[in-house]
Amino acid sequence: MNKIPRVGIPLLIFATFSMLILAKSFVTIGPGEAGVLYRVFAGGVVTDQPAMGEGFKLVLPWNKVYIYEVRQQEVFEKMNVLSSNGLDIKLEVSAWFQPDYANLGRLHQEKSEAYKQRILLPAIRSAARSVVGRYTPQELYSTKRDAIQIEIYEETKKIVSDQYIQLNEVLVRDVTLPASMNEAIERKLKQEQSSEEYDFKLEVAEKEAEKQRIEAKGKADANRILAASLTSNILKDKGIEATLKLALSPNAKVVVIGGGEDGLPLILGNN
Repeated sequence: MNKIPRVGIPLLIFATFSMLILAKSFVTIGPGEAGVLYRVFAGGVVTDQPAMGEGFKLVLPWNKVYIYEVRQQEVFEKMNVLSSNGLDIKLEVSAWFQPDYANLGRLHQEKSEAYKQRILLPAIRSAARSVVGRYTPQELYSTKRDAIQIEIYEETKKIVSDQYIQLNEVLVRDVTLPASMNEAIERKLKQEQSSEEYDFKLEVAEKEAEKQRIEAKGKADANRILAASLTSNILKDKGIEATLKLALSPNAKVVVIGGGEDGLPLILGNN
């Protein structure tokens, strides 16, 4: 049986060790990601240089690269908050965010990879409690929802603005009131809706009555004007015109001259 030369064993060990070293030196940074370099023997986290971009990277084997997603991300948070009158409100909020690419090294050094749990979510909770505490359950249920969303976003942004986090949007996904309060608000809304419908019907009825009054007044004015203009001579003239038209009609008739009132002809038909 052939024996492995003594010179070959150290060479094999060196080759294996070299391959392991090279394997640790290769880093691939994927799409939408960036890398933070940690130098073991040269000052730790690199904060004075831009983060490492996408692609294949070669680093010294004793150093380490921490990979961060730098695309826009979303976090969800459910919490219980108190309204202005002390009622317990369940709030569901989500936030669109991404790490500050230009300060990714500082984010890693000061906040770590857990910056969402350590910084962002507590900031959202604090802002939501502060904002919701200014409003009544009725306002949260109806008219003030958009305003609350904007205020939570603005207050959260103030908190994280110097924390190397870029906050893009805060969305209020759901507001759940206590069951008793929810039912009371719905009853009130139905009553208000019924009242508005009644007021609308009254308004329509008043407009219709006003229309009829105007039409009646117009007819009365027209009749007065007509009555004032119809003298006895005009009436006689109209009667003569009507008599002539009837006389020319092919229907059988009897015309009595001077038989009607005011001396107008009297026309007698078959009936």
